[in-house]
Amino acid sequence: MTSRYPSFAPDILALFAERSADPVDVPVIQPADPFLDMAGEDLRRRIFLTESETGAVLCLRPEFTIPVCLDHIQSQSGTPRRYSYLGEVFRQRREGGNEFFQAGIEDLGDTDIAAADARSIADAFALLQKTLPGFSLSVTLGDQSIFEAVLAALGLPRGWQKRLARAFGSHEALTAALADLANPASIAALDDDVAALVMAGDEAPLAAHISGAMEAAGLSPTAGRAPEEIARRLLQKTELRSVRLADTALDALKRFLAIRVPLDGAHAALESFARGAGLSLSAALSRFAARAERIAANGIPMDAIHYDAAFGRPLDYYTGLVFEITAEGSERVLVGGGRYDRLLTLLGAEKPIPGVGFSVWLDRIGELREGGQ
Repeated sequence: MTSRYPSFAPDILALFAERSADPVDVPVIQPADPFLDMAGEDLRRRIFLTESETGAVLCLRPEFTIPVCLDHIQSQSGTPRRYSYLGEVFRQRREGGNEFFQAGIEDLGDTDIAAADARSIADAFALLQKTLPGFSLSVTLGDQSIFEAVLAALGLPRGWQKRLARAFGSHEALTAALADLANPASIAALDDDVAALVMAGDEAPLAAHISGAMEAAGLSPTAGRAPEEIARRLLQKTELRSVRLADTALDALKRFLAIRVPLDGAHAALESFARGAGLSLSAALSRFAARAERIAANGIPMDAIHYDAAFGRPLDYYTGLVFEITAEGSERVLVGGGRYDRLLTLLGAEKPIPGVGFSVWLDRIGELREGGQ
């Protein structure tokens, strides 16, 4: 450990040892593609990019979850495994330095989802209690899988389900998507040949036509988006704009997103919503209830945790639980985390590996500690 680490870093490392989380060190220079593909728009535009002498796109490590998962896959380690880290990340930020410390735990391979989720929240809560003694903490919990279950139960086309799921966690993006769903916007006029191919819904002939048009205009099909991607996006946009959600379904979705209750009342609130909307959410709600029971069993004060149906986090790889923790006297997020069961497969794992974890902003903890002295 160097003198550049925060003074309270030993307390964090001691807690990681107590929680049986193995320390892991991952390179500062990382391949950029996994972050560009999976990290979410907000993080993507903050990444420091560079290029190797062979032309590979690289970046300074902007977070730890993806590098820790890549390291786990490459080392062919067995599961379950719990990894801990404490080190620097690099992001362009409006406030604070572009180089700052994060710490966290990534919990990979535990098939008891409720227990692993509860343990992740408990670990993060204990870390803040250790580093910010005397501060009142507040946990906001959301659930990507509950939101997606509501979208499916409402009978939305798959394209709309995907767009809304991607928007979850961004108030602006979700508001815009709901507005489009209520009043579909018209698309720009297409020439007759393209319009006919779009109406036919066949991607291959449409891509071939686009490729020919690009060549005729002197544009290389390898420059920018490929013809196949342009065709796919055009078909998707046409499908999305052909759907208008019924007022009753749109009202139900808005009622769901307005739910914000203490965690010990969340299951009842969700059941009441499902009954009132005539939706079958029993499987998703059973998983939600099991996790809430495990959270209570971990000793976290239940009055410190609220469930917010509209709450998500701006990273594309989350699949279930998402949470953040703040401290009294500050609105800045100290801890962010969640479940990412598809991430390791997308990164190259041969078999699905469930995962959940959290990261802590150590510079923000340091500022609170200094202000409390």
